[in-house]
Amino acid sequence: MKRTFLAAAIMVMLGFGFCGGALMNSMAKEPAAAAAAVYYTSIEIGRGDSLWSIAQEYAPALGLSAGEYIDRLRQMNHLDGDTIHEGCYLTVMYSAAR
Repeated sequence: MKRTFLAAAIMVMLGFGFCGGALMNSMAKEPAAAAAAVYYTSIEIGRGDSLWSIAQEYAPALGLSAGEYIDRLRQMNHLDGDTIHEGCYLTVMYSAAR
């Protein structure tokens, strides 16, 4: 009886140890990469520029999709839509790694 109980107790402890280790490994996160510095500047909108073309230029260095970048441009510049005009200025964000 003692042997059976001892064997069962050892199996339970090993099971908890294995499951706990597996659970901790699955919850572990990759170390975060050093975040690139984000800067802001004002650019003059040129002929043929669109929010899409500006986003394609600046978004990749920030790790954003063009759509995410455009949403942030709209917020920063208080834009209601996608219309921008040649000769006007737009605040954009960019990464130092750009």
